[in-house]
Amino acid sequence: MKGIVIYHSQTGFTRRYAHWIAEASGADCLSLSEAKHRDLSGYDTIVFGGWACAGRISRISWFMKQLPAWKGKRLAAFCVGGSPVDHPDIQTFLADTAEQLSAGSVQVFYCPGGFNYEAMSPASRLAMKLFLRALRAKKDKTPQEEEMIRMIGSSYDISDRRFILPVLQAMGLEDGTEGLSA
Repeated sequence: MKGIVIYHSQTGFTRRYAHWIAEASGADCLSLSEAKHRDLSGYDTIVFGGWACAGRISRISWFMKQLPAWKGKRLAAFCVGGSPVDHPDIQTFLADTAEQLSAGSVQVFYCPGGFNYEAMSPASRLAMKLFLRALRAKKDKTPQEEEMIRMIGSSYDISDRRFILPVLQAMGLEDGTEGLSA
């Protein structure tokens, strides 16, 4: 099996997961900007990773455009976001994303990352601060909104190597998984 992990990362969490997946699987690993200039036809397995952005995986449209050329390959996508893996919205997000990605021919996974305000672009940092301000000002907040305020109020890291295990299993790689438990 010849595999590649392609990622788009803003603050480093997605890059970290992409490198963990590549290291454990023996796959190549490229940023999206590098992969756009490469011939990927020789790969049997292609994994794409991006960060959660407005209910979608960042740059997933590039991946989706490639799907017709990749028929017959093992395909997976992962999203890295700031919510814990057991957050109630994650399963809905994954189902919606899998439906967009060619009616289930692409397996989709979620890996919890975190927030790194220092590494965000100024525009993203401003958008998050405005969102946080609006959320704090809201009357009658739900418990989920209170938890979101607590979490995104400052930088944090909840990434963990064990969350790559389902991606590795989808790639058909059982070796390289020792020491990981989901």
